[in-house]
Amino acid sequence: MSTPRVRRVRPQRAAGRVAAALLLALIVLAAAAPAIAPYAPEALDLAHRRAAPSPGHWFGTDELGRDLLTRVLFGARVTLAVGLLSALVAAGVGVTVGAVSGYAGGFLDSALMRFTDAMLAIPRLPLLMIASAVVDPSVPLLILIVGLAGWMESARLVRAEYLTLKEREFVAAAHAAGARSARIIVRHLLPGAVPSIVVSMTLAVGRGMLLESALSFFGVGVQPPTPSWGNMLYQAQTTMTSEPWLALFPGLFIFLTALAVNLIGDGLTAGDE
Repeated sequence: MSTPRVRRVRPQRAAGRVAAALLLALIVLAAAAPAIAPYAPEALDLAHRRAAPSPGHWFGTDELGRDLLTRVLFGARVTLAVGLLSALVAAGVGVTVGAVSGYAGGFLDSALMRFTDAMLAIPRLPLLMIASAVVDPSVPLLILIVGLAGWMESARLVRAEYLTLKEREFVAAAHAAGARSARIIVRHLLPGAVPSIVVSMTLAVGRGMLLESALSFFGVGVQPPTPSWGNMLYQAQTTMTSEPWLALFPGLFIFLTALAVNLIGDGLTAGDE
């Protein structure tokens, strides 16, 4: 009688599943913020300014008496939106550049990769700070700016996949059948690059979210009164010792979300044993 084979899951996959559940829960909380937040995000309670966490205000209140839990929930809508949507922008640009570069080869490949290398050499945060200070971005424009600053990693990954895949027999068969280059790039080669694209997107989510938080922390990102985790930290920087909860809770949510998306990326690259 044969012994049943025990299927073991690698720790990275298990951690990735827990992280995915955490990220999904954060997205649901952000989406449901108008329904579940105990107060309006701009509601003032001047009698309880800078109040410590209590049953009436679980995360405490800020310098204007606004409920911090409410602002964390509404801030999640901005910070997560910037992280998720900027990752889509970065993936769209990066996949296009990487696919064309890897498939075309030759001079076009060299030119596109040298441009990509040049973009990678520019410090990302100072560049974004200058751009944000010049254009004074709204949330949609901030999503675009952050996304356009983060496509290079995806481009290099996709190019590497296309350089390998285009040498396969099915590509030669598609050429022999008269398929056009655009069809080969999209229909035949792109599916093989999907795992790398997904992993790069998970990393781009965390990077975009941290960039938004950093820009808002330095005062050139999302502007008050619209709450984001980054500008909540910016507003709390002068009271971190006297009212630590003002920085603790938005900082904790930034940490947990960034950790979750990176664990998801690790889990996607790990197979089952």
